Amino acid sequence: MIIGGIFLKYHVSGKHFFTSESVTEGHPDKVCDQISDGIYDEMLKQDPDAHAGIECFCTTGLVLVGGEAKTKAYVNIQDTVRTVLRKIGYDKQEYGFCADDVGVIVTLHEQSEDIAQGVEEGRGEFKEQGAGDQGLMFGYATNETPEFMPLPITLAHKLTQKLSEVRKKKILPYLRPDGKSQVTIEYDGEKVVRIDTVVIAAHHSADIDLEQLRADIKEKVILPICGQWIDDQTKYFINSTGRFVIGGPPADAGLTGRKIIVDTYGGVGAHGGGAFSGKCITKVDRSGAYYARYAAKNIVAAGLADKCEVQVAYAIGVAKPVSILVNTFGTNKVSEEKIVEVVQKVFDFRPKQIVDQLNLKRPIYLKTAAYGHFGRNDPDFTWENTDKIQVLRKECGLN
Repeated sequence: MIIGGIFLKYHVSGKHFFTSESVTEGHPDKVCDQISDGIYDEMLKQDPDAHAGIECFCTTGLVLVGGEAKTKAYVNIQDTVRTVLRKIGYDKQEYGFCADDVGVIVTLHEQSEDIAQGVEEGRGEFKEQGAGDQGLMFGYATNETPEFMPLPITLAHKLTQKLSEVRKKKILPYLRPDGKSQVTIEYDGEKVVRIDTVVIAAHHSADIDLEQLRADIKEKVILPICGQWIDDQTKYFINSTGRFVIGGPPADAGLTGRKIIVDTYGGVGAHGGGAFSGKCITKVDRSGAYYARYAAKNIVAAGLADKCEVQVAYAIGVAKPVSILVNTFGTNKVSEEKIVEVVQKVFDFRPKQIVDQLNLKRPIYLKTAAYGHFGRNDPDFTWENTDKIQVLRKECGLN
């Protein structure tokens, strides 16, 4: 295992702005992510050792499910697709995309044996369970918010969740499933100053007055979430094209894995490029990124640094990472060399150990597929646990 030294990235000083976006569960790409993870969850319910790489495409009147799988489970994919769509809210023909009549085409095939032998214990060139693919993953954490997430993406997710809430509870009954948010934060150095701009795109029925919609969204969605940081100079762009009646897959085709920045840290920190949804936990694109977040969050929660980014990289079929790098951006509270030493001692980045430590062989992934995989207060999101605080502090001589 190679543990790199900590390096300092470029810092923006003085007044500056940073923007992140989120999308609702009815956004076409998120529809596909949820279908992919919904199918994987159904496999896990019957077969905790299921392997899968499930991709989805959707457009007007059509869902195409493809990819690979190796499982003892039988999953009725047609039913699963329609169940996911109903849960999201695509249940009316007037939306142009309806769970009851959308066409579903399935082209799943068996996982390649060449890959399977590298990720199953006791097979392949290395007998230890190896990584399901090569690649590099990043985890990030900051003490900027209670969630240990950057504020822009945290607020963007809360806005899209609120859009869905007021739709499903019929507080704003004219809303439809699709939607997006965007939040621009003004910083002074590392300090949050205010919200500069909020952007909302809310999918709606044809009979609602635009100005009424804008007033409702501001009152029922934006102010409850963002009020603490808003001032009289904050700018609002709510349905700024003037109309958003045609939405969801009829307006824009969706694909699994196309919202990787929404899924992670909103553009703060780096991203290895791999998507999460539809991938089983032998694929380190997913499990490695979860574990890197786990390590980074515990480092920050333990007070070793104000922010932290962890990179891990793997070779396919090999358990031991080819490299691990810890970066605290110069915010470390103990020596950088000590943090590197402790990370190597406390965290085990081998794929089987990741799965065991985080208890990942459970059907929990559908709910990860909208509103971000990180910063969520949900006991099933074990990579959000901060159970390494005491051991990290002890190893660093802080207890």
